[in-house]
Amino acid sequence: MATQNNLDNPELYPQIDAGGMLEHLHNFPRLCEQAWRMAMDFSLPANYQRAKKIVILGMGGSAIGGDLVSSLCSSESKVPILVCREYDLPKYVDAETLVIASSYSGMTEETMSAFTQAVERGAKKLAITTGGKLKSFCEKEKIPYIIFDYSSQPRAALPFSFFISLGILQRLDFVSDKSRDVSEAVFKLQNLTSEINEKVATAQNPAKALAEKLYGRLPIVYGAGITSEVAHRWKGQLNENSKTMAFYELFSELNHNAIVGYSFPEEVTHQSMVVILDSSLVHDRNRLRIEVTRNLLEQAGIYCQVLRGEGESALSQMATLILLGDYVSYYLALLNQVDPTPVKPIEFLKNQLARS
Repeated sequence: MATQNNLDNPELYPQIDAGGMLEHLHNFPRLCEQAWRMAMDFSLPANYQRAKKIVILGMGGSAIGGDLVSSLCSSESKVPILVCREYDLPKYVDAETLVIASSYSGMTEETMSAFTQAVERGAKKLAITTGGKLKSFCEKEKIPYIIFDYSSQPRAALPFSFFISLGILQRLDFVSDKSRDVSEAVFKLQNLTSEINEKVATAQNPAKALAEKLYGRLPIVYGAGITSEVAHRWKGQLNENSKTMAFYELFSELNHNAIVGYSFPEEVTHQSMVVILDSSLVHDRNRLRIEVTRNLLEQAGIYCQVLRGEGESALSQMATLILLGDYVSYYLALLNQVDPTPVKPIEFLKNQLARS
């Protein structure tokens, strides 16, 4: 489908991106490094190391950081790491649980509700926020909190929820030292930014090229292993930045159902595109499944593209795929002629809830 906007036209960006989302994409590598240093410098209660399970509270752009940490660390963490997106805590949360409340605004009502219950149950507690009710609550209850100062939409502050949470787990000895992986990730992110930023022409820019392929189509993102929650992130960014419907599916589960649904309705399948997020660290059997699934998609006439993260470590591969997806969703927003920053339906919903 032909696009109406030329992504190589520098005048396009200030015309549509009134909220300045592009600057946050530029900042992503620096923010990852900054967030990691904050976690390394933060003083933690010694008894937090005795936690038997970890629950990260959050919603939207704040919760996805917990998802990414859980995905990254599941193979080595000494305790289970779970994410709660509910008003109520799971029954298993107790005094031996470390509960981390992650809320950019500090005003997220689901997170505040569950965190209050964590106090009542005597759980070990920590918060990551910019302020709001969560900061005040922590001060009142004498709960440790990490506060960061960064003005953006919550989804643009992902480095803080992701890298601070990861750093906390390392500091508490739940996972191995990730310092070298963080350094590699930041280096690869800087290189990637130089390859896909707005100044690089579409012919040499994989993010712009993919956005043009997705324009006018229904994006469906597939992930596997360490790319599972990265696919989740892509879906959310396409929703919020590009203002488009998008979905994500995971290997190998999708091979037990989704692949049977490639036929109907034809007007939808022929206007869909699947992006598969691959990794050299994905299980060998899932790597095979990716190849077979790609063939099935092509046979069904569904556009498909396979992408891989950069670097040797799982963290670097995840982080570079995340940033690539952020740029793709940004460029798709420009093609859709919408400002990537505002999320008016979410604001409307919050206003309606506040009246009740």
